Amino acid sequence: MTTTWVDGFGRTIDYVRISVTDRCDFRCIYCMSEEMTFLPRQRILTLEEIFRCAQLFVANGVKKIRLTGGEPLVRKGIVGLCEKISALPGLRELVMTTNGSQLTRYAKPLAQAGVKRLNISLDTLCPERFRALTRVGDLHQVLAGIDAALEAGFEAVKINSVILNGHNEDEVLRLTEFAVSKGLDISFIEEMPLGHVGRSRARSLFRSDQVRALLEQQYQLLPSSESSGGPARYMHLQDYPQTRIGFISPHSNNFCSTCNRVRLTAEGRLLLCLGNEDDLDMRALLRRHPLDDEPLLEAVKKALKYKPERHNFSADGEVQIVRFMNASGG
Repeated sequence: MTTTWVDGFGRTIDYVRISVTDRCDFRCIYCMSEEMTFLPRQRILTLEEIFRCAQLFVANGVKKIRLTGGEPLVRKGIVGLCEKISALPGLRELVMTTNGSQLTRYAKPLAQAGVKRLNISLDTLCPERFRALTRVGDLHQVLAGIDAALEAGFEAVKINSVILNGHNEDEVLRLTEFAVSKGLDISFIEEMPLGHVGRSRARSLFRSDQVRALLEQQYQLLPSSESSGGPARYMHLQDYPQTRIGFISPHSNNFCSTCNRVRLTAEGRLLLCLGNEDDLDMRALLRRHPLDDEPLLEAVKKALKYKPERHNFSADGEVQIVRFMNASGG
């Protein structure tokens, strides 16, 4: 019989984001520094350990698992891992967040492996700006990946756009037009203040209400009660019902009261909150108890009692959490 995990504030935890690697083929300016030191292999969870955690989560009421990174598609064996996780009895959906660079190769195998939905990062439609924001990325490769995802038969494909003041705020309407033209949902995200990336986060913070004001120059936004089970608040475009507009607003619209999530990092830290340093060392427990899940279960139940009521991102957007986004699980 499936049990349910509940934290100390009565919130049911039914969604886990699992980072399968801290590595990425991009170096996005809001995610990591230009010169990164990645974790040695022995500190990364094996695929078998990741699957064991997924089994444990689903057996205790988790209905949704999102695989993230870094970039999850650079992890060798990712398709096989997806096949195993998606087959777990009780799991409602396995989804993935990706930068899109590998989708011309992996979109169809992922859909066949049971991945239901994809979130694809796309912050600009200008090739030169794309190279600047990602430091190494090729926009045309990602656009081809989006088309491959649309052809592969996923239940849904969504665009995620991090909007940065002074970098890409002038493309909000263009990105929305692109999403509408493809029949995609799009979420606009306030930058998460994780890790020192060599610039002022406060200067680049572009708030969701600013994005909305730009959208209202061209579109009529309608309220929506729909939810994807994550932190995004959605609205509809009156004349384009096939596209929803999402807002993920860690600074301007705290969504902690309904938080149903924890994160498992690539090195096996169970993060109770993205905006706090509290965690549980799952890797140590997995390796100390290779054949007995009970100590892991007890440790998770105890840790969840201390899941914070809310994150504590500062209003000015400056860094408070020193780990980078790629180490937190996208």
